[in-house]
Amino acid sequence: MIRFKIKALLEEKSFKDGKRVTINDVVEATNLARQTISRIANQPTYSTTTDTIDTLCKYFNCQPGELMEYVQDQE
Repeated sequence: MIRFKIKALLEEKSFKDGKRVTINDVVEATNLARQTISRIANQPTYSTTTDTIDTLCKYFNCQPGELMEYVQDQE
């Protein structure tokens, strides 16, 4: 399954910017729906579009591999 690492990116951006960065900050800066960002952050099986991934990569200034990772399913 694909797992999003948005919480880690929020923490990293907070550290770099010297201020707390929240999901609301991402929503305001990207115009993505809060519900979409919350689901990406909190639902391990949430599926999204490449447009959303592109927008988040632009916001976090990262590559897709830094935003998400493949985790082998547990059997």
